[in-house]
Amino acid sequence: MASFSFGAGNARKLATIPLYAAGRILTLVVPRSRDEWVFGCAVGIADGALALWDAAAADGWRAVWLVGSAREARDAAARGIPSVPKRSLRGLWRTARARVVVVTHGYGDVNRYAVSGAFVVQLWHGIPLKRIGLDSPETLRLPRAIARTPAARPAHAMLRAMYRGAARRIRLLPAASHLVRGRLESAFALPDDAVPVTGEPRVDVLSRGTSEDRRVQARTAIARAVPRAEGSGRLVLYAPTWRDGAPDPAIPTAAEWARILGVLRRHGATLLIRSHPLGAGDYVPPVTTDLVQSLGSDLVADVTPLLPGLDALVTDYSSLAFDAALVPLPTLFLAPDVVDYAKRRGFYGAYRDVAGDEWAVDWSQAAAQLDALFGDESERERRVEHAMALSARVHAHRDGRNAERVYRAILAGTAAHARPREGNG
Repeated sequence: MASFSFGAGNARKLATIPLYAAGRILTLVVPRSRDEWVFGCAVGIADGALALWDAAAADGWRAVWLVGSAREARDAAARGIPSVPKRSLRGLWRTARARVVVVTHGYGDVNRYAVSGAFVVQLWHGIPLKRIGLDSPETLRLPRAIARTPAARPAHAMLRAMYRGAARRIRLLPAASHLVRGRLESAFALPDDAVPVTGEPRVDVLSRGTSEDRRVQARTAIARAVPRAEGSGRLVLYAPTWRDGAPDPAIPTAAEWARILGVLRRHGATLLIRSHPLGAGDYVPPVTTDLVQSLGSDLVADVTPLLPGLDALVTDYSSLAFDAALVPLPTLFLAPDVVDYAKRRGFYGAYRDVAGDEWAVDWSQAAAQLDALFGDESERERRVEHAMALSARVHAHRDGRNAERVYRAILAGTAAHARPREGNG
């Protein structure tokens, strides 16, 4: 079952308005320091926040990572990163005192009630294909218990005001390119100077070192997370996007599973399943097999560094398609609900601008395309060329230095001119 929906999340947001108000009062009376930073990330010690941490750590800022679980605290400690529980009083205080607040998903990455007044850096977590933020009607969706009552209109107005108010607190939101910049400015109602084209820190790992080094490192990480995949020939990742509480409509039937397994056996391949962290799907084949393995967020918080170790990606509307283009990785698009999804969520541009005109509508078609990809080198080359063309459209920087550019933009934005005190914590 899916673990989150905008309707449920918005209901909680409305219920906690008094806490937001109390937090606002706190940030008005507590002065922010000149040299404290806090970091947070919804998926753990990972993503763009970790890349930016690494870029900033050498300069001695008093920085701390705000964690949401014991596992995140252990992961932070293993990297030598000081951490504080974000929902604790210490987490509230550190957020209220921080000069710079770094998040990747939303203010819940840190202590959401103490963000006002900080220099907020929203790194986001991927180039959007589906509409996000204020551009998507889904963002402001109300729970059914409210949507069908006279309270719906004022509740909707209140939510819009809260989202706009939250967006206005963002001081820096890095963009991968000028094309992406326009989407982010629209989704968060931000001015040009708040959305510099620096590239995304989260994808630096896909541009550093040689392609062979990246593949070896990725394969090692995959084998560590999924031991049964070690020694596999080809690796295919299936990564469907989130459908706001609904299950993935592309779950294979028994007949489709038979076709999938047949293709995997024929080409010595393993299928890795990665459902979205906020959703779930039943991807258990009807027969016992090692050809299908789970690679969920419980095993790997951030899948981006693993992309060079793959031989193909299957997805629908996920931003991973843009990340994979940097590898470049052949990508197959499996989208059985394009029309409905476009009506409910919407796209930036047309879906075919990214997927081309031949996306699969079920696993039978996707399996046939995967068979052709692995069986015909010219087909593989065609899809690699498509990935490279996509990358050229959406990535302005491919030098592995995005985090450095973002860090310099933060220093410029905060007018940081004095050397910070040494040491973290």
